[in-house]
Amino acid sequence: MPSFNGKYYYTVDPKGRIIIPAPFREIISANYSPKLYIVNAAFERCLHLYPLEEWSRLEERVRSMPKMDEAVKFFMRKVIASAVEVELDKQGRALIPAAHREDSGINGEIVIVGQIEKIELWDRKEWDTMLDPSKIDKKAVEERLVSYGL
Repeated sequence: MPSFNGKYYYTVDPKGRIIIPAPFREIISANYSPKLYIVNAAFERCLHLYPLEEWSRLEERVRSMPKMDEAVKFFMRKVIASAVEVELDKQGRALIPAAHREDSGINGEIVIVGQIEKIELWDRKEWDTMLDPSKIDKKAVEERLVSYGL
């Protein structure tokens, strides 16, 4: 199955809509239903956009987890509770709900990033800060990635 990859720079329009990049729209229209789910990321200040089918797979995994586990409770409260269904309009735009824009700091320049089965939406400044090489332990990250075979 094709995957979402690539990075695109856009802006949020005055009504809170974003343009989904054409390559992502093509993947959605060819492989998924038009329904998408937008959610808060669990630990980062960004949003995740899932096609319905990918969201359903994630929900199924969560359903099988122990509901009294503190990590699962946190995930359900932060991510699952924030889920809102959105659809692309005829111009390939999606409305980002006001609460989601507030939670993620998304309101002007944004970065739309493919992440295989989902799409991430970032405020441009937040994205640039998160990817600042001086903010990570490069050696530790490299060792971990090598341990995964990357």
